[in-house]
Amino acid sequence: MMAGPEAIAGVVLAGGQSRRMGGGDKGLRVIGGRPMLDHVVERARPQVSRLILNAGGGRARFASYGLPVVPDVVEGFAGPLAGILTGLQWAAENQPEARWVASFASDAPFLPADLVAKLWAAVEKEGADMATARSGGRAHPVFGLWPVSLKDDLHRAMTEDGVRKIDLWTAGLSNAHVDFPCDPMDPFFNINRPDDLVAAERFLDLGKKGRGMNAVRQQERHHG
Repeated sequence: MMAGPEAIAGVVLAGGQSRRMGGGDKGLRVIGGRPMLDHVVERARPQVSRLILNAGGGRARFASYGLPVVPDVVEGFAGPLAGILTGLQWAAENQPEARWVASFASDAPFLPADLVAKLWAAVEKEGADMATARSGGRAHPVFGLWPVSLKDDLHRAMTEDGVRKIDLWTAGLSNAHVDFPCDPMDPFFNINRPDDLVAAERFLDLGKKGRGMNAVRQQERHHG
């Protein structure tokens, strides 16, 4: 099986309702003086041949990124699995040479710069159907590498069987789990609540001094 960066498209999942953040576009919340989405796109874009944003509503708010903005192909806020399906269908229609789609969460501004390379290496090594990330003993299925060839199977699972959970669908596939180190921090630290924005800001400040997320958490406990 041959593939490389030229054969991998990417989708940033930015279509969540962000209830715990009070609604709105979570990715446009600011950390380090820039929207969170800036950090995500900056890290994700070099890893794929083409990158799209999966988000509903008006596209003008994302115009500065110069990326296609594609709404869910399944209606009703069906979760990240709908965004993955959207990426697969977009790739099939717009980048037919792409046999894979890498997915990224829009609320994880410290995602690994070698995420896609390591996911692809695991697929190659294990001969797996797909690959997803893991860190600190926790699975992160939103960060995955998905074969475009399974788009119809996923569409059927979502529209006919009502599948919404990523783990439920991937249970029937051979999934290569790729472990990423948490030192100096968990690269999949995601921002769900206002307090997480504070933690992310502190990490950025502490990171300049070579300190990691453990120090951030210690400060959070101290201030809590």
